[in-house]
Amino acid sequence: MDEQQAKKEIATLTKAINTYNRAFFQEATSLVSDYEYDRLLLRLKKLEERYPIYRKHNSPTQRIGEKTSKHFPTITHQYPMDSLSNTYETEGITQFIKRIEKKIPDVPIEYFCELKLDGIALSLIYQRGKLQKIVTRGDGTQGDDITTNLSLLQNIPTKIVASNLPSDFEIRGEAYMEKNTLKKINEVYVQKSKAPLANPRNATAGMLRTKKPDESLKDLRPLIFCPYRLLGEKIKVSTQEEALETLRSWGFHMPATQQYTQNLQEIIDYINRWQKQKNTLPMMIDGIVIKVNNIALQQKLGNTAKSPRWAIAYKYKPENAFTQLKRVTFQVGRTGVITPVANVAPVLLAGTTVKRASLYNADEIKRLDLHIGDTVSIEKGGEIIPKITCVNKAKRNSEHIPVTFPTTCPACTAPLSQVEGEIHYYCLNTDACPPQLMGQIEHFVQRKAMNITFLGTKTIALLFTQKLIRQPADLFDLQRSQIENLEGFQEKSIYNLLSSIEKSKEVPFEKVLFGLGIRHIGFTVAKKLTHHFKNINQLITASKEELIAIPEIGEKIADSLLAYLATPHYREQIESLRSHGLQFQISENTIESNTLANKTFVLSGTFRHYSREEMRDEIEGFGGRVISGLSSKVNFLVAGEKAGAQKLKKANKLEIPIISEETLEEMAKKKAN
Repeated sequence: MDEQQAKKEIATLTKAINTYNRAFFQEATSLVSDYEYDRLLLRLKKLEERYPIYRKHNSPTQRIGEKTSKHFPTITHQYPMDSLSNTYETEGITQFIKRIEKKIPDVPIEYFCELKLDGIALSLIYQRGKLQKIVTRGDGTQGDDITTNLSLLQNIPTKIVASNLPSDFEIRGEAYMEKNTLKKINEVYVQKSKAPLANPRNATAGMLRTKKPDESLKDLRPLIFCPYRLLGEKIKVSTQEEALETLRSWGFHMPATQQYTQNLQEIIDYINRWQKQKNTLPMMIDGIVIKVNNIALQQKLGNTAKSPRWAIAYKYKPENAFTQLKRVTFQVGRTGVITPVANVAPVLLAGTTVKRASLYNADEIKRLDLHIGDTVSIEKGGEIIPKITCVNKAKRNSEHIPVTFPTTCPACTAPLSQVEGEIHYYCLNTDACPPQLMGQIEHFVQRKAMNITFLGTKTIALLFTQKLIRQPADLFDLQRSQIENLEGFQEKSIYNLLSSIEKSKEVPFEKVLFGLGIRHIGFTVAKKLTHHFKNINQLITASKEELIAIPEIGEKIADSLLAYLATPHYREQIESLRSHGLQFQISENTIESNTLANKTFVLSGTFRHYSREEMRDEIEGFGGRVISGLSSKVNFLVAGEKAGAQKLKKANKLEIPIISEETLEEMAKKKAN
């Protein structure tokens, strides 16, 4: 490469990486994989070292992270928040150890290995044991004060009580989201016709940078904080291992995955072990962090402009594979949203055979410039769902046909519409589009709604194709004679199904309203509406002003509800359900059963008579509140079988009463004085 080519490539790489940084740090969107990003950054760094005259003033090699946001106050870090240097090869670890041994000869070096959690770095600032601020990394020198988002985070004590506590100290750590939490949030988002979150790290970044977090997520407290460093002038710890044990004793969450190591082989064994086991963890990790254990030696080794010399990250290469795009299908959801899905030639990835990958929406198809027959890269690195990350256009030929988003519904041919302010296209033929009708029935019968058991997706499809049901109310007209000759139905299954349908008539109003499947009205919103208006007649006659006066009911929810109730087809459905005896008013018992009002509960373990969600519903039905994280504001910890040891320990430390499932039932059913 000559000098002019180097100059051009430096400019191109600088622009591209800055674009990727802005997308992630400002929009919580990853445009490329970590591996590709690190590869480009390393390439730029090497070119700049060889041709420093062409290094741009805004080169990403000269700074950490990105500028602070305009939405939060800016805080200057007392101690710079450096980023770690990284490697994808064991040779990089070998060189790291050699550099340390050269800098500190004739001294046995001990190392401490930790999982590299795939999240967002935060700094907690404490004074006299009280949490003062939560600050993002920002550009390493200044970060955003996001203390107002504390309600989204678990495992952060607002007050630490311990002997010999320093007056001022900082705790650095990672905020992350567990895989199962992402799944739960995406289920809620799909119900609300919102775009699903791509992966836990992007979801974490987006939530922490939002000035007004989604109120429905606060009870979930979707993010977990795990500390990895303790800083302060009067901190009396001599090793990294001791620092983490101190933080554990102060009540912080600390996975039991760290390991003390003495040599290169033990480090490599640790790396290999977690590469094999990482998919079994509840959270995403993208590598291993290796640190010099002795803090005095850390200080002696010091830092470069961007990174500590005493630590390095070994990052796992993303799990991806190339395959061929066979076709793109377009699925119709319950609310009419059209979702494209890539169907690819089967390929083994992360231990499973992948045949399909998410494409999310029309914009993603356009961004990738997809053609049928393309050779595409499927990645499952930080993704819960396999995703197409790029196209090898060098292998494209004239026979490859561009993928176009349909203009009509693939199920019923009705014209598609794009709702203003949303990225999705919708089929608005809600009363005749088969996938929407079946989706509405599937939503209606789920456990959180009408709880009609013995009625799964296949049975609904069978009854639908036999023209026995088209809407939820038709379920209550089913007769034994209509289904006894259908495939798969025996005497017992017929009895179970019909009995379950009949029993569902006892389901309370809030679950019936949720079961109707009105856009933007999840279970929590349905509960607020029914407890406020008491019966369906009051709800039908409510004005927009009355609706938005209810806490957490915004204009979008109000408009959606009013539009639903103004549609003749849906009004007829409500009247039909009411005529079949479903509950469309709050019973007197429900109104008066506030025996758990103003009490907050945390659940742990498994219960004999309830699932976790049923237990939550039971508590909330009696006026109580369920959250996931223990703090001094919690009134009771309900402990079932195999309750978490850490939660039990923390509850005892905070003097929170630990009660059984039976004690809770007695409290709930106790008559109010």
